[in-house]
Amino acid sequence: MPAERLQKIISAAGVASRRAAEALIAQGRVSVNGRTVTELGTKADPATDDIRVDGRRVKRRARDRYILLNKPRGYITSRSDPQRRPTVLDLLEKGGVRDYVYPVGRLDYDSEGLLLLTSDGGLAERLTHPRHEVEREYEVQVRGVPDPRDLERLARGVVIDGRRTAPAQVSLRTVIEGGRGPQAMLSLAIHEGRNRQVRKMCDAIGHPVVRLRRVRIGPIRDARLKPGEFRDLTPREVAALGRGHGDRGSGG
Repeated sequence: MPAERLQKIISAAGVASRRAAEALIAQGRVSVNGRTVTELGTKADPATDDIRVDGRRVKRRARDRYILLNKPRGYITSRSDPQRRPTVLDLLEKGGVRDYVYPVGRLDYDSEGLLLLTSDGGLAERLTHPRHEVEREYEVQVRGVPDPRDLERLARGVVIDGRRTAPAQVSLRTVIEGGRGPQAMLSLAIHEGRNRQVRKMCDAIGHPVVRLRRVRIGPIRDARLKPGEFRDLTPREVAALGRGHGDRGSGG
């Protein structure tokens, strides 16, 4: 087997996406035949070389795994957490998943909804890179009721962290009357993945988020999946993710 770039080998093994693999190499966490490697252009032969990440042998996998999880609130979207909070991997392990998969993108600790986990680094990179404009749709409960001007601002883009957000699809679904005043339920679809983007967008129009749930990733929906439950994607769903670019009919 011909030599390949280390980041490609690590990604193909399901350890991390290519971009994350490059960071692992730069951090000195990758070794080849006992020698630490920090050069991104380094190549190796996965069939004959001893390649390790954090001392753990990188093995070629027989097939990729694609899992759709309905993340509950109170879980970290990470493989581990220094504060020892529960992670989405804990949910999979309790359900008997032993394959090495990692989350595609993020959902905040207090956010909930659909999250993909996979061992396919190529697909993970396609789904998270801004140029592919893979749309995510959220149900957003906010304090107060945004007026048409507020909704137009969200749709056209608001400035967060010194940079304007890309155009979004926004609609007012319903108004919930409560003891602390009315709250609105919005549908908000974006194709960027900036840190806490939806929350910051709603803060920018003066209507902070009360509850945030992701209901669609590209063409993938599943209203029957209960919080904490997960399932494997069907081959058709995997193919649709590989083809899709925004799926217009379809960073929390």
